[in-house]
Amino acid sequence: MDRTRPLNLLLAGALALGGLAALSPAAQAADSELARNGGFEAGLDGWSCTGGSGTVVPSPVHGGTKALQATPAGSDNAKCSQTITVKPQSTYTLSGWVRGSYVYLGVTGTGTTDGYTWTQSAPDWQKLSTTFTTGANTTSVTVYTHGWYGTPAYQADDLSLFGPGGAPVEIPATPTGLAAGSPTSTSVPLTWPAVAGATSYKVYRGGTAVGTATGTSYTATGLTPNTAYSFQISAVNSAGESPRSTAVSATTTSGGGGGGGELPARALVGYLHASFANGSGYTRMADVPDSWDVINLAFGEPTSVTSGDIRFKLCPVAECPNVESEADFKAAIKAKQAAGKKVLISIGGQNGQVQLATTAARDTFVSSVSKIIDDYGLDGLDIDFEGHSLSLQTGDTDFRSPTSPVIVNLIQAVKTLKAKYGAKFVLTMAPETFFVQLGYQYYGSGPWGGQDPRAGAYLPVIHALRDDLTLLHVQDYNSGSIMGLDNQYHSMGGADFHIAMTDMLLTGFPVAGNTERFFPGLRPDQVAIGLPASTQAGNGHTSPTEVNKALDCLTKKQNCGTYQTHGTWSSLRGLMTWSINWDRFNQWEFSRNFDAYNWS
Repeated sequence: MDRTRPLNLLLAGALALGGLAALSPAAQAADSELARNGGFEAGLDGWSCTGGSGTVVPSPVHGGTKALQATPAGSDNAKCSQTITVKPQSTYTLSGWVRGSYVYLGVTGTGTTDGYTWTQSAPDWQKLSTTFTTGANTTSVTVYTHGWYGTPAYQADDLSLFGPGGAPVEIPATPTGLAAGSPTSTSVPLTWPAVAGATSYKVYRGGTAVGTATGTSYTATGLTPNTAYSFQISAVNSAGESPRSTAVSATTTSGGGGGGGELPARALVGYLHASFANGSGYTRMADVPDSWDVINLAFGEPTSVTSGDIRFKLCPVAECPNVESEADFKAAIKAKQAAGKKVLISIGGQNGQVQLATTAARDTFVSSVSKIIDDYGLDGLDIDFEGHSLSLQTGDTDFRSPTSPVIVNLIQAVKTLKAKYGAKFVLTMAPETFFVQLGYQYYGSGPWGGQDPRAGAYLPVIHALRDDLTLLHVQDYNSGSIMGLDNQYHSMGGADFHIAMTDMLLTGFPVAGNTERFFPGLRPDQVAIGLPASTQAGNGHTSPTEVNKALDCLTKKQNCGTYQTHGTWSSLRGLMTWSINWDRFNQWEFSRNFDAYNWS
């Protein structure tokens, strides 16, 4: 992020304030208070805060018993606003009391010159005030307060807009034209035409309010596969809520998760160092214990970063003296499959950067991965793209319709493989938290550029392939601290990190704080938690006791600590670890703990 921008804006604000102050006329005798619930005594009634950033607190307050508190997060500056009816060509005074750093109070839609005022630092309550004159055709304005990106929470209280009242606001008309788009197994997209005078819309499912939209679209998520649902919407403004629209029905698809139905209800996933050795030593396929339900062969790697040509070979004898023969390896794979296990080729890893920047690379990827699957008789594919394999080009801002070639080509390649091998094809993914949960705060290069273009870059891939996806097991290790849905940062190594990161995948979240771009949650049976098998395997090792606490919280809502989940995810699929080899090195502590855990 460009760190010079706040200073430039603050200087511009100071210059703007000087001009506004010179225009300030005295209030008219007939002026009145127009802001609704400016003291927040009625909660957030009348106010709308971006990204769910606002709440009402009992302390600190300037007047009364309550005040607004809003917390900037990622690219969201915690803007809370209210649209107010005004008269054309009239003068108004906007004022309020604030606490915090870089707190703004302003107005838009004036029809003349929109204005704002701000404070760089207000450790205690400070009054902000500005005036403006409406244009010849202006009948409403939007007043707002907001903080600044990356700063702590701010407070606001006793916000006021004083001046001539406009014509009374009328309740909007009943919405028409509500339509349901193509459902997935867990979501239904809804769209409708705008309603004059509406500032937001309420969405109802089966007669119960389930969400709010400020635009004319909404995606209902967390639904059950192969189930019929009924939806309605109403239009809302400061005067109230309209009658609900005519109901529209939609039925979710059957889904099935790309072969996930053939996995046990609780699955243990592990990576087998099949093509290399390291400090953990080589483990033969035949020696992998029966505890492991999905075995990912690490790794298939490209001949070059951009070739798309994936190759896989067993570890050379010079590096792995106890490596089995190709024939024995293939026979052991068949034996595992006969016992109900799945064996996949994992593409990528730390050293295997894969960038499908062209359609030629995409097609080569499909043909070369198919050859590996066919040669070894494998059950499917694990995508473990790390490093710089996936990134978003500038301007690629909506995960629902990606435009970056490396993203689009990967999605197309995997869909082609799925179509080739059919419903039993197992598809898993092992992204790092940087590429998934970080998307709650940052997505791509950001609104002004300067952010890491890889932030959240797995989200469009997961979303496009969610109906083909068997398992997503994000690597909850080798990670920096990540903000959860509670807007608090969580650090790896304990139950709290896995609870917060997994709850995000199951609940869904607004991408980069944009509530109109909501990443829908996955089904619990599509999610496993990724952990290192030992302290040597990766940063963020979690003890068996803490692993069990995380499972207790997510599946039973017990032992949750400070983070409260948004559901009880009793059908969570299981655990993934790096790696089977490191678990063997650590006396099978990870897999034995999994086998002993009481899921009931």
